[in-house]
Amino acid sequence: MSSGKILFGFHAVQARLRVAATSVHEVYVEQSRADKRMQNFLTLLNRLRIEPRLVDKQRLDGLVGHNRHQGVAAVATDVALAKSLDEVLENVIMPPLLLVLDGVTDPHNLGACLRVADAAGVHAVIAPKDKAVGINATVAKVASGAAEHVPYIMVTNLARTLREIKEHDIWVVGTDDEGSTPLYQAKVGGAMAWVMGAEGEGMRRLTRETCDELVSIPMAGSVSSLNVSVAAGVCLFESVRQRGG
Repeated sequence: MSSGKILFGFHAVQARLRVAATSVHEVYVEQSRADKRMQNFLTLLNRLRIEPRLVDKQRLDGLVGHNRHQGVAAVATDVALAKSLDEVLENVIMPPLLLVLDGVTDPHNLGACLRVADAAGVHAVIAPKDKAVGINATVAKVASGAAEHVPYIMVTNLARTLREIKEHDIWVVGTDDEGSTPLYQAKVGGAMAWVMGAEGEGMRRLTRETCDELVSIPMAGSVSSLNVSVAAGVCLFESVRQRGG
């Protein structure tokens, strides 16, 4: 077995494969498990041209140190988080999924956004250097480890960065109460950058005008808007759903 960090469970291993497949040296799969989730995982490995090692459950238990591995484990080296958008896009194998935050200054909101971004497999979270909070102790605590896995890139000019994103054939979609397309009618399963504004104020005018499309989240209750991290989760997982999970 190669030396490196042991990752286990579908989420952890798939997240690393999405972000930095070349850092994964060996993948171990429980040979007796043949359910749909495992078949989808094996399809991903085949697409990435990674040959898994088929082992029994006892071997996996010994490798991981317990039995909570879901039948999947991998050996991977640590990777440094990308520091720029170009670095992110150069290393992405799958269609990019980005989260752009415009005006999110509350550390609890940012931490929650990073957590939901990690859960959805987002390749990077992008924010402007002005009117935004950086990674601090509160953000890291709320993010529950996601701050160490999801690149958080702060840019000088957000509108210019959005135009650069569009040059990579990534569809830039903003959320807005006045959006002409309801979320569940929008085609958001391809290369995507979701743009979220701060709760209450929403996106700034130039940010809104730079988006390719504005969508609205259907609201059935008495509240007029969602917390930015909740809205991000709703939109990101609609992209995950349209991509086939």
